[in-house]
Amino acid sequence: MEEEKVILVNELDEPIGLMPKLEAHQKAVLHRAFSVFILNDKKEIMLQQRAQHKYHSPLLWTNTCCSHQREGETNVQAGKRRLYEEMGFKTEIKELFHFIYKAPFDNGLTEHELDHVMVGYYNDAPKINPEEVEDWKWMNIEEVKEDMILHPEQYTVWFKIIFDEFYHFLEVHTI
Repeated sequence: MEEEKVILVNELDEPIGLMPKLEAHQKAVLHRAFSVFILNDKKEIMLQQRAQHKYHSPLLWTNTCCSHQREGETNVQAGKRRLYEEMGFKTEIKELFHFIYKAPFDNGLTEHELDHVMVGYYNDAPKINPEEVEDWKWMNIEEVKEDMILHPEQYTVWFKIIFDEFYHFLEVHTI
């Protein structure tokens, strides 16, 4: 099976090429990505714990799902596809904002992403894909803020950036 490719972009989110995902992370090349946050009626966030065998950030807690857009796919289409692949359910999502971050990992890989952040609503339990997700839980925004202060090492770097910088969007946004 051919390795999945990511969409290389400039800082204006204009596509400039494709590259195999692992190579993009080895070379720290800016590429398009997305992060989906699912909230329930109680304003809790559905968090996922990444699967143990992931090549970076294994067993860390993060937003509901995240990945990379495929060529020809809109941000929302990609978010809905991956939400179903990882968490086993479908719901409407909406893009809130995007930002660029760069984060090196201990294993020599670097995330350098233009990350599109999306939100949706769902109240039931997911049907997690064990190839992608180790566990999941609902947490309210205040609990997440407090837990990240006490245990920052248990969360992915992108989730901490999004949450620290932009959680107010999540507190007030509705679709």
